[in-house]
Amino acid sequence: MAARNQPAKAGKQGAQAAGGAQTDVNDERGELDAAAEAVRVIAEAARPDEPSSPEKEAKAEEAEDEAALPPTPPVIIGGVAALATQEIDKATPARTGARAQAVSNTSPLAQRARSAVTGGPTETRNSMHRATKIVATIGPASSNPDILLQMMQAGLDVVRFNFSHGTADDHRQRAEWVREAARQVGREVAIMADLQGPKIRVGKFENNKTMLVAGNTFVLDANCELGNNDRVGLDYKDLPRDLRAGDTLLLNDGLIVLDVTRVIGEEIHTVVKVGGELSNNKGINRQGGGLTAPALTEKDMEDIKTAMSLGADFVAVSFPKNATDMEMARQLANIAGAPYGIKPKMIAKIERAEAIPALQGILDASDGIMVARGDLAVEVGNAAVPALQKRMIRMARESNKLVITATQMMESMIHAPVPTRAEVSDVANAVLDGTDAVMLSAETAAGKYPVTTIETMAAVCVEAEKSEESQLDRDFLDRTFTRIDQSIAMGALFTAFHLGAKAVVALTESGSTALWMSRHWSHVPIFALTPRVGSERTMSLYRNVTPLHLDTNMDRDTALNQALEVVVSKGYAARGDMVVLTVGEPMGQAGGTNTLKIVRVGDHF
Repeated sequence: MAARNQPAKAGKQGAQAAGGAQTDVNDERGELDAAAEAVRVIAEAARPDEPSSPEKEAKAEEAEDEAALPPTPPVIIGGVAALATQEIDKATPARTGARAQAVSNTSPLAQRARSAVTGGPTETRNSMHRATKIVATIGPASSNPDILLQMMQAGLDVVRFNFSHGTADDHRQRAEWVREAARQVGREVAIMADLQGPKIRVGKFENNKTMLVAGNTFVLDANCELGNNDRVGLDYKDLPRDLRAGDTLLLNDGLIVLDVTRVIGEEIHTVVKVGGELSNNKGINRQGGGLTAPALTEKDMEDIKTAMSLGADFVAVSFPKNATDMEMARQLANIAGAPYGIKPKMIAKIERAEAIPALQGILDASDGIMVARGDLAVEVGNAAVPALQKRMIRMARESNKLVITATQMMESMIHAPVPTRAEVSDVANAVLDGTDAVMLSAETAAGKYPVTTIETMAAVCVEAEKSEESQLDRDFLDRTFTRIDQSIAMGALFTAFHLGAKAVVALTESGSTALWMSRHWSHVPIFALTPRVGSERTMSLYRNVTPLHLDTNMDRDTALNQALEVVVSKGYAARGDMVVLTVGEPMGQAGGTNTLKIVRVGDHF
């Protein structure tokens, strides 16, 4: 494929190369070309298309011949009987539906060797499983069905539509491509509509740009139509009312700094502190925040309607100041989505300084947050962002909410086929902080290497996750649960961790069981089977959760059989391994999970 630079490595050689490459990347004394080669090899080794080897076939057949382990006795957890069984019914129904992963009819090994991320073969669960999800922005560089398909095969989980650019027809066409590509890879991929928000910008210039010189004066004039060397207009006409002498304005993401000397009517008089080239429509921030522009503009309200018409699963709200902004956005999205049967998940982009003290309220009113480090850094200062990132990720997880880390994660890959060492560390640290997802913006929207960037980011995530100590958070042990389904979810995770289970399988309607489990990192992969397409897409953003489609015509036992078949076919469990299952009885009720079951995979697998 055109976007790929090298053929995939295979078998042991690829895995060994990846291990050696990681050492090179981490060696600060290494040469730059060595680091570049290292990251490339890691990305190649992570590609989900290496074939099964005869050596692996032999090992698998040996495992098939091992003696059966003794049956596991019943286990009691939190007053709930966890039924243990050595065997399940031998009937394993064929999976149906466009989203179902195809299972090979050749050998047991070929069935087990499916990747949990892309459906391609992989060596082992430990070497290739990726818990952290990848969000990527679609734009000119990726608005192509073939490139989108390759991006999904490389590990893309959620596609971001940036509503700051493009028309409604553009977004609608891209949505069709996304759904078709997802059908081809055999899994649901979510769509996130990212609203432009009240981005405060300068107007246009007569010559499209001007050069500001330190020490010179410059006027921001709300009534100016075309700017020149002395002044420029504003798209937010109320900006003069928010400012006073002594304020500092940061233009073009902080590259230009203006000190406000006075405000006269509609004019903001400034002195250039840090100069540079200023072109059309560059952004304006007040250092320390405090601007009163509303979180939702008229354009945003129209874009919400468009997003719902094309079936967006998430709506990201830019520049919310408080919980009220998010509540209003949710109400508008629910109204717009009602004709289509959609209630999207709402993501708050934390970009304003005043959003920090209001963070808990924003979390309570949202389904998740985005650590939008670009505008946030301009308002609070670059040095404050790393600690804020850790705090926001921690608070989101404690609140059972999603969190996405974004902005310039692999910025250099817009033009280069490999990231810098600092970018590799940035992505890895976000993973170690516990983020649900890492996000790519211009790297995939306008960059030269959209597929390679996703491959590289996926490889970095996998390596970072390997280095984490598998320690369950202890905070939930002291909590009192008021919901049975949450109690079962926590009990299943705790049991799987301490029992050494190979996987947790949750049969879920809404996905809430999988969400609660995903808030705690234990290295035990979670598979969530749901009959609802919307829930399947939403769960594609949950850390360490692999969402799968469940046929609505199945009874409980058949569904559990399919669940175990999936885990085994993907290479996460083999004969003799234990798997923890959660299900609701009766099935089909949202929030109805009330049963925890432990099974040992039987001979027939």
